[in-house]
Amino acid sequence: MTTGQIRGRAPWIVARNLARMGQGAAQCAALLREFRPDVVFVTGGYVAAPVAWAAWRQRIPVLIYLPDLTPGLAIRVVSRLAARVAVSFPEVTPYFPGKAVVTGYPVRPELLTIDRASARAALQLREDRPTLLVFGGSRGARSINQAVVAGLPTLLAHCQIVHISGSLDWEWVSRAAAELPETLQRWYHPDSYLHEEMVQALAAADLVVARAGASVLGEFPAVGLPSILVPYPFAGQHQDANAAYLADRGAAVVVADSDLPGRLSSVVVELLGAPERLAEMRQAARALARPDAAISIARELRELAGC
Repeated sequence: MTTGQIRGRAPWIVARNLARMGQGAAQCAALLREFRPDVVFVTGGYVAAPVAWAAWRQRIPVLIYLPDLTPGLAIRVVSRLAARVAVSFPEVTPYFPGKAVVTGYPVRPELLTIDRASARAALQLREDRPTLLVFGGSRGARSINQAVVAGLPTLLAHCQIVHISGSLDWEWVSRAAAELPETLQRWYHPDSYLHEEMVQALAAADLVVARAGASVLGEFPAVGLPSILVPYPFAGQHQDANAAYLADRGAAVVVADSDLPGRLSSVVVELLGAPERLAEMRQAARALARPDAAISIARELRELAGC
């Protein structure tokens, strides 16, 4: 499907991308006529616009799902074509008057059933030592990786670490792991990426250091995971809002990306050394979970489809 982004672009790029969106809408219209769906489910930003427009023209009801706390321009515009907008939290409903329905953030069902002991056993982690999980997405987060590796001598004296570096930084992170003293290597578990094992990593952790993408709003509450969130400084307001939402409810601590070198290790050590506070953060995170989110979204789709 052809489309293009228009916000923050030069006028000639906007004109070109508007033309691409028109082409994409025609492509989507042909697909919808062939497939003949009863309802269209979309999420994401500007890529959803041609689909929603084509569905609206053919009088097919559209359900938008917004995972973030702050909708981007594209979703705010496309929502005018939608029958309903499913949102993760009540605080988002004012953006979509008369259309918003609170469903929660859907997560993998395994996150709702796995227990910590079996997760740690699967990852060969010690049950009697605090576990810190660190990750920054599939490609990783260099500033987080650098701060964690620099702090390994301090951090590994207090916990075992599951560190998912991402593919871009794996070469130098793995070298740093090999250079650790043998007494520390046994507590450090780096990997470039985890697939199915990510469920175990989330369930096994006592504390996590991560960016603040939309998934943290669903996955961390699902397993009751306290977090240190480092919003990506070039992600607009989305990650800042996500981090603030969890922090304001006592489930997270926010550290600015620029403060990582001087603060990360001390914040980790402080939290791991305060089990009562971690227990409160875990409880606060779990209170935000919506285990029926996927069912709620499916129910809305069935209703719009007339099933």
